[in-house]
Amino acid sequence: MDLNEKLAELKHDYVRLQGDLEKRESVNQQVDPLLRQLEDIEQEIAKVRSEISQKDH
Repeated sequence: MDLNEKLAELKHDYVRLQGDLEKRESVNQQVDPLLRQLEDIEQEIAKVRSEISQKDH
């Protein structure tokens, strides 16, 4: 899998988790695990973007 595909997959996962988070918040369920997952994905997205940027230079 190339970096652009990985980035697209991470973005897809992020959007899916945001939807799950909204559903849990609406029924007052615990959201801490989802928030941690979102933070992890944000960090991974930043890492992949950095790798893409370095590759382009």
